[in-house]
Amino acid sequence: MIVDREREIAVFVPEEWWTLEADLHKTLDLPDTPESFTATLHSRTGARRRISIANEDAARALEAELSGAEYSVESVEQKPRRQRPSAPFITSTMQQDAGRKLRFTAQRTMAVAQQLYEGLNIGAEGSVGLITYMRTDSVNVAESAVREAREFIGERYGKEFIPDKPRAYRTRSKNAQEAHEAIRPTSTRRDPRSMATYLNPEQLRLYTLIWERMVASQMSDAVLEATTVAPSDSQFRFRATGSVLRFAGFRAVYMEGRDDAGDNEENALPQLSTGDALTNEKLAANQHFTQPPPRYTEATLVRAMEEKGIGRPSTYAPTIATLIDRGYVEREQTRLSPTRTGITVTDLLTEHFTDVMDLDFTARMEEDLDDVAQGEREWVPVLRDFYHPFHQAVDKANETFASAEATDEVCEKCGEPMSIKTGRFGRFLACTGYPKCRNTKDMVKKSGVPCPKCGGDLVERRSRKSRRPFWGCANYPDCDFLVNTQPLTSKCPVCEGMLVAAAKGQAACVDAACKWKGDPPTDGTDAPTEAAELITVGH
Repeated sequence: MIVDREREIAVFVPEEWWTLEADLHKTLDLPDTPESFTATLHSRTGARRRISIANEDAARALEAELSGAEYSVESVEQKPRRQRPSAPFITSTMQQDAGRKLRFTAQRTMAVAQQLYEGLNIGAEGSVGLITYMRTDSVNVAESAVREAREFIGERYGKEFIPDKPRAYRTRSKNAQEAHEAIRPTSTRRDPRSMATYLNPEQLRLYTLIWERMVASQMSDAVLEATTVAPSDSQFRFRATGSVLRFAGFRAVYMEGRDDAGDNEENALPQLSTGDALTNEKLAANQHFTQPPPRYTEATLVRAMEEKGIGRPSTYAPTIATLIDRGYVEREQTRLSPTRTGITVTDLLTEHFTDVMDLDFTARMEEDLDDVAQGEREWVPVLRDFYHPFHQAVDKANETFASAEATDEVCEKCGEPMSIKTGRFGRFLACTGYPKCRNTKDMVKKSGVPCPKCGGDLVERRSRKSRRPFWGCANYPDCDFLVNTQPLTSKCPVCEGMLVAAAKGQAACVDAACKWKGDPPTDGTDAPTEAAELITVGH
């Protein structure tokens, strides 16, 4: 999914479009009346079709037509709109909202939730589990918990915040474990303020999120007044839309986070009536471009996995953590992007395991196994239907991989040719005689600088955890010399020792007794070497 999204972004071609926006206010407004509002050009008077502005020339032509136009309010439409609260958290929605609001990874969210579930010391009550089980796909809530929440809401916020009937929510997942409850506080009366003394900052932030979501789920609807204003001149119609919150309802406690921050914005409009004269303060033509689909965040990936039926509540976090830990995916701020290894592995798997790599495969297999668990199907035919084609695909893939990316390198142990393969830590050489011969070699980059300790080649390597480069001796483990910065071919002007690249274009000597630092010597070999030559060393 992450690789597919990256390819969608790579082939995306942005398209230009323009809008015309007018800053308007009532002509007879006093200085202390509400501020002006912005209306967008919508259509020509009498036409239903919206005006499409493809380029700057068209925008400027319309801008010229509207020069000196007089505006008035053609119509004002006001509609009440009710907004319902969201259901209490299940595993996926908790991970999504914690990612949006708290910037927690899915793995971090589950670790903190585990602490809240297992129990913490809260003073006189001793060790108490503060939330219900945190791996669930059911939105059911015990009647006693609903009753307690409604009593608390009435006491804290007032009777108008309690709906006439307790709210019940429907589970979306087809195979949800209905015996579980939604994720909720074990007691609504343990509000976050009373728990602040006993919880660390991470625990308190997640507990607050869970508590607020549960309380809000049993509160009244929020009531908004949506207003659409249609200003016009004699030839064109504009449109402005906004809303005003008339009754907060559940929003007095909680608002669900959104992946697009702009979705939370609500424009307030001044009080307007049909026929009001309007003054145009400014008419602006604005250029826009269509945007490619965004890279997944952990929150949006969990949501997509849930929608596709990939995995269960207990697998979302470890699945994403495994992709990152094995170097298939990188996290750039909050966005996930595939590495070269991830793209290569995806392509190979897609080529040889089309059925398994189908996004619907997991959901279909989950359904088959659920049918087995419920006694509706025999387990042997289910496994046979999967295993035989899969086994044949594995055998075929092994034959293909053995001959893929052949090299001139010969295995020193058995004499068979070596081929290039890709593993969790990058590309390496492996003997084609596998499984009889299991010899492998790293593919590394030669720096061109000799090891100051034994004279061997210094080669570029990468840390298995952070994937950051460092340079170590090719004779490891016999020689353990390494440096964390790029070696230079120049020698130290003081002690003739090895130099490495330092900050601001300077060089530094690695000899602890010398510690020279300054501009690289101007002997023509002072630039960091481009480690382009591939060599092999013992794995």
